[in-house]
Amino acid sequence: MKNKELAAVLDSFADVLEIKGESPFRVNAYRRAARTIDDLAADIERIAEEDGLQKIQGVGKGLASSIEEFLATGTIRGYEDEKKTIPRKLLELLSVPGLGPKTIGLLWKELDVRSLSSLKRALRGKKVLDLPGIGPKKVENIQSGIRAYESRSGRLTLGAVLPIAESLLERMAGVEGVGRVDVAGSLRRSRETIGDIDILVTSRKAKAAIDAFTSAPGVNEVLAAGRTKASVRIEDAVQVDLRVVPEASYGAALLYFTGSKDHNVRMRGIAQSRGMKLNEYGLFKNDRRLAGKTEEAIFKRLGMAYIPPELREDRGEVEAALDGELPELVELGDIRGDLHCHSDYSDGVSTIEEMAQAAKASGYSYISMNDHSRSLGIAHGLTVERLERQMGEIDEVNARLRGVTVLKGTEVDILSDGSLDYPDDLLERLDIVVASVHSGFQQSRDKITGRILSAIRNPHVDIIGHPTGRLLGSRSAYDVDLDAVMEAAAETGTALELNAHYERLDLNDQNCRRAAELGVMIAISTDSHAEDQLWTMGLGVKTARRGWLGPENVLNTLSKSKLLRYLSNKPS
Repeated sequence: MKNKELAAVLDSFADVLEIKGESPFRVNAYRRAARTIDDLAADIERIAEEDGLQKIQGVGKGLASSIEEFLATGTIRGYEDEKKTIPRKLLELLSVPGLGPKTIGLLWKELDVRSLSSLKRALRGKKVLDLPGIGPKKVENIQSGIRAYESRSGRLTLGAVLPIAESLLERMAGVEGVGRVDVAGSLRRSRETIGDIDILVTSRKAKAAIDAFTSAPGVNEVLAAGRTKASVRIEDAVQVDLRVVPEASYGAALLYFTGSKDHNVRMRGIAQSRGMKLNEYGLFKNDRRLAGKTEEAIFKRLGMAYIPPELREDRGEVEAALDGELPELVELGDIRGDLHCHSDYSDGVSTIEEMAQAAKASGYSYISMNDHSRSLGIAHGLTVERLERQMGEIDEVNARLRGVTVLKGTEVDILSDGSLDYPDDLLERLDIVVASVHSGFQQSRDKITGRILSAIRNPHVDIIGHPTGRLLGSRSAYDVDLDAVMEAAAETGTALELNAHYERLDLNDQNCRRAAELGVMIAISTDSHAEDQLWTMGLGVKTARRGWLGPENVLNTLSKSKLLRYLSNKPS
């Protein structure tokens, strides 16, 4: 029966018309016909053969003709023609809970929203609140819908999963009888996307731990609940598995369930080469447990340095641990400031002073304001005059504040021909110049690479922002020769950004490691558009650790004076 297939097409036709702002009468006609046909007990093909289409409630001559066309060809030409008049990815937004065609049409026409990624950008800005019918609560609901939509795609971003896991860890730590509590799996290794959450606990009262877990806020489905294991689904978003583990084997279990699989295979091989056996219960010699209570004890018994979880991907960490050559990895406490943030001058929502106060509360000694340049109209990019005005306000804020310095900066567009969106004499007056590609993603590899190389060779450019342009789950990296970019950055002393926003994490871990090997400094920046987004610095640090970076590889571990001295001494 074609009923449901036809109903879906008619309903989508109505969506397209409503997005475009067509007559409500026409939109509703297609909606009613879709509902009626979906509810029919009879086969629509049989009804058509008997010339009974116009006897269906709500189906007139025009709709009957469209239905006959669909049954004959599998499509409706009018529908396909109308779809071509709207951006290709707009219809995908209808899958976001709480986002209807009328709102999508409004966002498209007023803010040029054309895809999920541009929707996210629009929601971070202030202009969205000027649209009729859209207030803070509506924005919050749409953002919640986006998170739910992304969760159904399989894997969630590290930044989306981490708050859920931290809330559960806090809850489990407060349960009577619970001792140790840790997250395991790919989340503990800080991979950029996560399939599910694994939590391990020790407890003298296993049933109480299981009960507290399965009744946690946000749990909407209990998948399994046994004596020592349970699985739940949180807010339709992610599966979480809990294991209650004996104290004596907790370290071994944590090592095993953290993974990765390839790392575990290597570790078992090391144990076997020493006449031992390693599994989730402990490290054994014959039947005698040699270690297992802590991970550290296992590594020590195997003659290895402790391997941080972020490195456990079988990328040389086992050999380095055996040879005592593991790096001292960067930590969040090493970060002295944020070198890429936005204010309400462009598409941010917080003032310069609010961002500075948030930086001070984060323990930073500096924060850089890098609002968009003039060509990025959708982000309310700054004209030269507005940038001059912002620089004056930064001076005023710095005169009032103590304990933190606001650096003058910009996120200047690298234009399609490789030139920059501001003249050199203006860039020269700024403390931090981040240069980024925001358009022309479909250009050839040579073209995009050439644009970035041109920016790197400009003596006023300090950092290349989000160097591959990817958005996790919604946009692939553009085609760029990163080896050439890194080599040029090494020659000029230009830093590459590790953009810590959870939709980006760009550069990724392996590219960070490659850059550091070539002597390129990495700037871990949040690209924050509001004061409550500075927390994502932690995601960037986790990614940097996966890339084997130490404090010496990260530009913003420098004090303000050393940072400015480094930038002023770059090779020209």
